[in-house]
Amino acid sequence: MSDSTRIRPPWWLKYVNMVMIGMQRLGVGFGGNGPIVLEVRGRKSGKLRSTPVTPMTVDNKRYIVGGLPGSDWAANLRAAGEATLRQGRHAERVRVVEVPAEAARPLLRVFPIEVPTGVGFMKNVGLVTGPNPDEFEALAGRCPVFQLDPVNA
Repeated sequence: MSDSTRIRPPWWLKYVNMVMIGMQRLGVGFGGNGPIVLEVRGRKSGKLRSTPVTPMTVDNKRYIVGGLPGSDWAANLRAAGEATLRQGRHAERVRVVEVPAEAARPLLRVFPIEVPTGVGFMKNVGLVTGPNPDEFEALAGRCPVFQLDPVNA
């Protein structure tokens, strides 16, 4: 994705993410459909990178939506193909496949229902004006959607 389609994250996002990651590491939960920490290796540095995400389940499959076009964590995830999801002390390895834009459309339509906290964020960065499913569907091809499949040990 080119820099022209990249949206600059809000100034406060890094700090909020650090607090959420710290709380998760301490075992503070956010409820059933709350954020969890996604850990993935950096595609350039090789260092482990962490970001809070809120998965949604549709037809018994889990997905995460990238709320900022051109985000580094999404590019790292694309390159790695695998990640670790952490919720408190629980860790799960997952394989990650980006969903093609056409298949992402119906998933993006249900995103405002399944992840209502994501609506406020996406509204704040100027991607949508509210929880309108049509606006979210229109983000297909712009905001990545990843399917998460457990890695069987």
